[in-house]
Amino acid sequence: MRPMPSANIRNPQAALLGREPRRGAARAGSGAEPLASLEGAPAIITWRKTQGRSAFVSACLGLALVAVAGRALFLQHVSNDQWAKRAEVRYEDVRTLNAPRGTITDRHGTALAVSISETRLGIVPRRLSLKSPKIDQLATLLNEKPADLRRRIQASKGFFYVAEGLDPATTDRLRALRLDGLVFEEDFRRHYPYGEAFAPLLGLVNREGQGAEGVERAFQKLLAPTQGQERVLVDRNRQAFGQTVLRPSQPGSDLRLSVDAALQAMAYEAVNKARLEHKAKGAAAVVLDAQTGEVLAMASAPSLDPNQRSGIQIDRLRNRAILDAFEPGSTLKPFAIATALDEGAAKVQTVIQTAPGHLTINGRTIRDVHPGGAMTVAEVLTKSSNVGTAKLALKVGAEQLHERYARAGLGGGRPVPLPGATGGSLRNWKGWQDIDQVVISYGYGVSVSLVQLASAYTVFTAEGRRLPASLEPLPAAPDGALVFRPETAATMRSMLASAVGPGGTGGKAQVPGFEVAGKTGTAHKAERGTYAKDRYISSFVGFVPATAPRYVIAVMVDEPSAGQHYGGQVAAPVFSAIAEGSMRRLQMSPDPQRQVLPSFADGSGGEIVRVGARR
Repeated sequence: MRPMPSANIRNPQAALLGREPRRGAARAGSGAEPLASLEGAPAIITWRKTQGRSAFVSACLGLALVAVAGRALFLQHVSNDQWAKRAEVRYEDVRTLNAPRGTITDRHGTALAVSISETRLGIVPRRLSLKSPKIDQLATLLNEKPADLRRRIQASKGFFYVAEGLDPATTDRLRALRLDGLVFEEDFRRHYPYGEAFAPLLGLVNREGQGAEGVERAFQKLLAPTQGQERVLVDRNRQAFGQTVLRPSQPGSDLRLSVDAALQAMAYEAVNKARLEHKAKGAAAVVLDAQTGEVLAMASAPSLDPNQRSGIQIDRLRNRAILDAFEPGSTLKPFAIATALDEGAAKVQTVIQTAPGHLTINGRTIRDVHPGGAMTVAEVLTKSSNVGTAKLALKVGAEQLHERYARAGLGGGRPVPLPGATGGSLRNWKGWQDIDQVVISYGYGVSVSLVQLASAYTVFTAEGRRLPASLEPLPAAPDGALVFRPETAATMRSMLASAVGPGGTGGKAQVPGFEVAGKTGTAHKAERGTYAKDRYISSFVGFVPATAPRYVIAVMVDEPSAGQHYGGQVAAPVFSAIAEGSMRRLQMSPDPQRQVLPSFADGSGGEIVRVGARR
């Protein structure tokens, strides 16, 4: 078939559709060849043929749109809370706002424990460029080698703390670097300006900032701050970039103690010196205001520096003045003698026969260290006679003796509101035999703490009334419980002054220029149901000045082992050192009735004499 020239096609569209009429006047059946349709021509698709498919696609799109709209409605209105919480977890964080702990001060406002602001530095590794030259400066400020710091950052997969306890000056220099990826968090560190001198009394706080021992623990609720909260926006690296305070933090309340920082420092120096000199297991001293009972000092050795936490020895925080219960020995004799005087069983000049220096009761024998003969009641106290005290105690009923001891606070409850403070022990008088009444009269079979013993001695300085020990300043002197008549208390002050004078056991407790009063004590330590032969508690309790007492001072030395163990040798000099320092602290003039004579090259002089007395 020959191709038909395109010029002969009059209606191309009709030709394509196969509708082009034949050329000329050719009639059907004339024998002319029919026109063949064009090969390879494209097919034309009309809208009618695509109508079904368009409807299907439109329906799918409509359904998808309805599904998206329904899902959006569900998320926004039906499960909004659930997704909001999930978003908060991922992109919001609630952090704690710290505040300083309350400050502890002495009676004059001197800071004893303060909270110092410091900073913890964290690093977000993904935000910190290791190629930055400022990394070297960062390492220098952190006292690290740049290479080591880079290795730490590179090895960390997430946020970590690189340093803590940074002081404000270092923190400012770190902030000035303006390094992206550094996180600064404020924290507080407890600082104790007086270190060892106050450690057993104040205690310390743990890593969580809570009081762990001593005053810090006893007054935790008062001193503890109220932590705040803030909501921060964080990115996927947990880097905060927006803060909203939910609850502001509140600092803890301050606490003012009755102690005097200067007296405390002197007391600690004296007891620690005695501990080292006598190779003792421990030592303690308590200083009370003789007219109010306020605790002016409570020192214990050994101690530690609470500002140095590495290698801390917790046993050195032991406050021996309140935790150690011991048998006070002869320091309890004044109470037995005062009871005999107050009950009318004897007078100061009543003569007691102590020969031959020992006494057997209920099959047990008691002895005097220095046997004597006939003694007045005053001499019994001055020479610390066990036999004389025992005979006076037997003149008084067991119930009366027990009652006076109990009123004086012996064997009672906690003497101060500190953790672990012991109240000692005093057995009920109904179970006493004569030997029990005797040994209790001179300080065995009864146990006390040092602060308890010091408080008991206020009966002699406060006109017969016992003043409870107080760790907080008092607006006025408390009434106190009446133990002895004022006349009896005045008599005992005079007798206790004689016990420190010539012929007494407490001569080393004297203070140049002042008359002091007090009593020594030496007791064997209890061991496995009996008493150790070579382990002692050495003690001294007294007050200064003797005629108008300002301070009651009690001293205890546990197990001196350097050759001396008597209270007059070991504890009395500690009392003297503290009493002398306390008088200087008050800037008191020496007793006008006493003179301190100068010392001469030949060794003469230096003694204390009463004005008008012959040398």
